[in-house]
Amino acid sequence: MNHPLDRRTFLFGSLAAAALGPSVARAAQSPEKVRLGIIGCAGQGEYNWSNVADQEFVMVCDVDLARTAKIKSQFPNAEVVQDFRRVIDRKDIDAVVVSTPDHWHAIPTVWAMESGKHVYCEKPLAHSVHEVRTVMEVARKRKRVTQMGTQIHAGANYRRVVELIRAGAIGKVKKVEVWNASRPTPGKRGPMGEIPSTLDYDMWVGPAPMVPFSSAIVPFHWRWWWEFGGGVLADLGCHYMDLPHWALDLRQPERVSATGKEMPDADNKVPGEMRVDYYYPERDGKPPVHLVWSHGVTGPRGEDGQIRNLFGYSSGILFQGEEGELLADYSRHKLLPEAKYADYQRPAPSIPDSVGHHKEWVQAILTGSPTTCMFEYSGALAETVLLGNVAYRLGREIQYDSKKGRVTNVAKSDYEPLLRRDYRGDWKLKP
Repeated sequence: MNHPLDRRTFLFGSLAAAALGPSVARAAQSPEKVRLGIIGCAGQGEYNWSNVADQEFVMVCDVDLARTAKIKSQFPNAEVVQDFRRVIDRKDIDAVVVSTPDHWHAIPTVWAMESGKHVYCEKPLAHSVHEVRTVMEVARKRKRVTQMGTQIHAGANYRRVVELIRAGAIGKVKKVEVWNASRPTPGKRGPMGEIPSTLDYDMWVGPAPMVPFSSAIVPFHWRWWWEFGGGVLADLGCHYMDLPHWALDLRQPERVSATGKEMPDADNKVPGEMRVDYYYPERDGKPPVHLVWSHGVTGPRGEDGQIRNLFGYSSGILFQGEEGELLADYSRHKLLPEAKYADYQRPAPSIPDSVGHHKEWVQAILTGSPTTCMFEYSGALAETVLLGNVAYRLGREIQYDSKKGRVTNVAKSDYEPLLRRDYRGDWKLKP
């Protein structure tokens, strides 16, 4: 069933579609398949390309040729390469899907947009705050169709929660608790392992610092090492914090503090357990919001420091309003206290069901319709998530100027290396 767009969704979508300009208008007149380049073919990459498998695959790229077998068998006419620059150089490719480790998100995404291509990129959009801001800047300038891979955003459950919050079901929301039970995998660097003959390891490391090849990092556990990922927060923060960002129309915070515990006897120093406090300023008449992220725990901590068991939600989001609470995870939600809301008349659905997160992006390229996780929205979310790691690694609260992208209460020499990373060799963010 189709429902009318709520006003905010309609305006946001209309502005996004208008910004895409004549390239999309031309596509709307020619409803052919999108000609795709796939960068990253296995794991999450396979999930992503399988969701656009009805389009035309021109070129597929993975630094490990062993991980291209399935996509080659399904798309035998697609050219297979190990260097993503071959994809960028192809003039007959309309759009790319980037499903690499985090340290490789920004460069192909920026280069692709600069070459005129539309981009679907996995969360958290980039490895550093500076990279995220550059991705957003180029997306605005080049007016490409973009979508970040926060697939849960397309689910009906998140839409119903957003409608309830915006309808004032629990009154004004000033605090949100977000938690996830996941913990990183502890690892040891160990001696240099034998590099598989199918893997271009130098290209896999790319702009990151060179480290010895190890199965504790490649191909599955890279996200638990600062050189390549950002721990559980970078892995799952965009999925769970997406819901309060959407429902409360949040952008970047003005203050962030973080504490955590490193994993014992592990060479990878991402925190096994972590708490981040984000403080968002009042904006457009909406009250300030305090959002707490926790991972490595099965519920938020009460004032006594004890973990609250909330109806078996081992990972979830708790909106705390002046009149009640709303508890949610990916697929379910409930209003609390249950007795108070037993006879509550829910608002009529106003946010249309999604055609699918990936299909939304494809349709936008072909018809000029909007995407809901375009980089203008999802970039601010990713920037916020990564600021939690900055505060944690600095070991102190940071005050953040989101207009200028800088920390105002810490010496630049201390915070700059955590907002902007150096690249190895000749790699650079812009082509």
